[in-house]
Amino acid sequence: MGVSRLDVFYRRLLLTKLFIGGWGRPEDLRRIFEFRKFIGDREKCKTLVSEDYPVYINKTEELADCLIHDGFFISPLEHLVPGILPPEAVKARFQFIVPKKWQKNRPVCIQLAGTGDHFFWRRRTLMARPMIKEAGMGSLVLSDYFRRSCLKNVSDLFVMGGALILESTALLRWLEREGYWPLGMTGISMGGYMASLAVTNWPKPIPLIPCLSWSTASSVFTTGVLSKAVNWTELEKQYAINSVYEKEIINLLEYCGADSFKMRAEQSRGVDSLEHLLGLSGDCRESVGRRVEAGKPSGHCGDPEGRRDRDEYSVPSANSRETNKDLLPRFGTIITHLSCKHPNQTSTKCCRPSLHNESISFMKGVMDECTHMANFSVPVDTGLIIVVQAKEDAYIPRTGVLSLQEIWPGCEVRYLNGGHISAYLFKQNVFRQAIYDAFNIFCLKYPNLQ
Repeated sequence: MGVSRLDVFYRRLLLTKLFIGGWGRPEDLRRIFEFRKFIGDREKCKTLVSEDYPVYINKTEELADCLIHDGFFISPLEHLVPGILPPEAVKARFQFIVPKKWQKNRPVCIQLAGTGDHFFWRRRTLMARPMIKEAGMGSLVLSDYFRRSCLKNVSDLFVMGGALILESTALLRWLEREGYWPLGMTGISMGGYMASLAVTNWPKPIPLIPCLSWSTASSVFTTGVLSKAVNWTELEKQYAINSVYEKEIINLLEYCGADSFKMRAEQSRGVDSLEHLLGLSGDCRESVGRRVEAGKPSGHCGDPEGRRDRDEYSVPSANSRETNKDLLPRFGTIITHLSCKHPNQTSTKCCRPSLHNESISFMKGVMDECTHMANFSVPVDTGLIIVVQAKEDAYIPRTGVLSLQEIWPGCEVRYLNGGHISAYLFKQNVFRQAIYDAFNIFCLKYPNLQ
């Protein structure tokens, strides 16, 4: 299956750059990785957020068809990892949109923000209010400071994931105390991915509907169209100059499965086709370290020949662990070369293709460490999960990574024709129907779980 040309064209229209600040402070990465090892185990996290964690409503607005409650609470992550959150993100804000009169029970679905969804109005207008009209279902729409900051550092994505896991737990506990039932979680694009992370930490069966998301964020930022928005120049420079990333941070990584570091032939061809669709010349590809000989992909990420058949690769199990030092290329001489003081020589070395490939491998490693679903607990009941994916999604590549069916046996995956953008613009009704179906399954299986 090819990639959507609309996805590629839309990405070209946007000028937003990701990770303009680089990887983030090494000490922050260390703290995040250690916290990930803890939060990835649901049993260890049962008491991280108290049953009576305080949540506040400070404003209520009445509309013709619904009530909108504005609320806030302090992110639990601030208590557990002090100082890791930017000051603006310490106070989490949300809108709680409910019908004026409930039809049956009081179902509520928490909706997490997708990329570019900076505020409440889009989810409120396209999802929450139609859900009240169609199914009498309320929605809790959580805001996200990190969306507005455009992910300045790579570490911001991991901080956001940890924050949303704990914030979702706090909100689910609050909704339970207030008597709402059944409860579920959803999100579109990165919001769907973050909703999946949150559900891995919830100790009870719960409907989960991740839309236009998949099993890991590593492919999103290394082979998807968003990889063109990554500030690779800054990332490569920091990786080359600061040896702590290569010598220390790598040793903290645990998940380095073959689905992250060994690219299949389809991935290599997919990347080339994206560059062709984006209209990149040979010079442009070389400028980001992608040297491709005529008719031959640049073998990297564990594939020295550059092109192999699909069945030469064995897909690892969700519990597989491989040694980082075996999978990540080691270019110890880079630091030595870069120690020369001549600025032109430093500039030349920072643009060498091997450095770009090494930075991509490091990106895959840190992304999979903190975002791969195989690194987190399996949801209590995977039969309550309905995944909605676009067949030609250029933002969320599925080739070469473990599928959600492999990690979560029993979940359902529904595929839409077209790409990421067309599905987001025109398939909101399909997303809502998947939510209703997952909630109905829950009510049939757990009628007395209140």
